[in-house]
Amino acid sequence: MRKRASRLFRSSDFGTPSSFNIRHSSFRAEGAFTIIELLVVITIIVILAGLILSTIGYVQKKGARARAEAEIAAMSAALESYKADNGIYPTDSNTTALKANTMGDPTQSTYQNASLSLYKAISGDADNDSNRIAESKSYFSFKPNQLYPLTQNQAVTFIRDPFGNSYGYSTVKSSDPNGTDGYNPTYDLWSTSGLMTNPPTSGTDTITPQWIKNW
Repeated sequence: MRKRASRLFRSSDFGTPSSFNIRHSSFRAEGAFTIIELLVVITIIVILAGLILSTIGYVQKKGARARAEAEIAAMSAALESYKADNGIYPTDSNTTALKANTMGDPTQSTYQNASLSLYKAISGDADNDSNRIAESKSYFSFKPNQLYPLTQNQAVTFIRDPFGNSYGYSTVKSSDPNGTDGYNPTYDLWSTSGLMTNPPTSGTDTITPQWIKNW
């Protein structure tokens, strides 16, 4: 009797061979960001952020200027009503001490004292106590953010412009920078639009074109 030769069985003998092959990951180091690419992205982000911030600042300043123009126009109308009743615009030693043709610092007491005199006259709060209530005829109703301090239970120090400084109000003769001081039949009302500048040291005094004014 003949013996059959033994046979080794392989996995391929059973069914169809599998097509699944384990492959290496397709991720390569070359696919990651390089330092230069990261720096470029960061630079672009910084430039865009700067453009956005500058745009926001421009819009805010433009809005503040528009508000200052509106407030000056409203106070000017109140001054005309005051003159109609009293025959003269509000004037005292404080308003004649401030010259509109002189570029000064709106945080100085000269500015603030003149602004306070204007407040007392057109608000009717002549005693300027902490309650801020008018004792006489009021020609203008100030909003809380138009007065300083902003705290309502304190006496007013000055009329506050949208830039946080005092409005300028003058009744001294200022139409001629080279002339002598004297009675001014009208008045000057302005905001320095946030500027804090010292008087010029050379030549004739000049008015900065960035001022917001009634003349």
